[in-house]
Amino acid sequence: MTAKRAVLVLHGYSQNANIFSKRLGALRKEAKDVELVFIEAPHILQPVDVTGEHVNNPALNFELSTTEPPEQDPELIARAWWQPNPERTKGIGLADSLAVVKDVLQKRKFDGVMGFSQGAAFAAIIAALLEKPETYPPFLVDGKPPHPPMQFCIAVSGFKLTDPICDPIFTPSFSTRTLHVLGRNDIIVIEERSRKLIDVSSNKRVEEHDGGHFVPSQGNWRKFLAEFLRNPFGDIPSPGRVAVNISTIVISGHWIYVKTWKEDKCSRLGFQIRLSIGLWITPAL
Repeated sequence: MTAKRAVLVLHGYSQNANIFSKRLGALRKEAKDVELVFIEAPHILQPVDVTGEHVNNPALNFELSTTEPPEQDPELIARAWWQPNPERTKGIGLADSLAVVKDVLQKRKFDGVMGFSQGAAFAAIIAALLEKPETYPPFLVDGKPPHPPMQFCIAVSGFKLTDPICDPIFTPSFSTRTLHVLGRNDIIVIEERSRKLIDVSSNKRVEEHDGGHFVPSQGNWRKFLAEFLRNPFGDIPSPGRVAVNISTIVISGHWIYVKTWKEDKCSRLGFQIRLSIGLWITPAL
């Protein structure tokens, strides 16, 4: 029996493994033949008055801590892989997070790494670092990398972290096969920030969805992401392309009647819908 593909999954800023696993529930069901391994960031976020990463979102103003809040459900604790300094020239706590991932990578093998937002930035860091482990000696184990290079990386709403650790591994680029997913209406990680990561990704595929700061979960996106997890080097149709089924063609003189339909599932309302359109068209003669 063939072993499942295993993918390391990294949650976003102010999330945790439990929260992100639930948010990817639809994808987990779609890709049951792929093992998604969710791990926790080591840093716990505590509310403060001055923001770090989310300067335009006062609801997400935190500082790092190593102490769990009293009487709080561990599955709801907000976590982060790092906190940027005010000048955005360093990720405070990044070294601790790399130590956590190093320990995970020593214990088992993964085919790829996937992340969202800060987790996407971290996924790219890990993929690039496994290509050039000598650029950060603390990541080595007895002088060797803790894990072979990843086959692929998925970065949803990702960005390129500016940090003394990261700068060498992204120079001039990294070559791990990487899918970059951007939200056209993402106001947290705007396209300009994501493009800086895309620019140093030499083996990339870029897809965009019409939403904001989230992992798209519509049926076409679920199928696309699941297939990419299975076969990142395959010729997978873009989730943005509309598949049209032609059910009726009637020719009358120079006119042609074409009836098409598209079936989709409305995930929020939980029912199937079928859109049917009939048109009389005349070909260009």
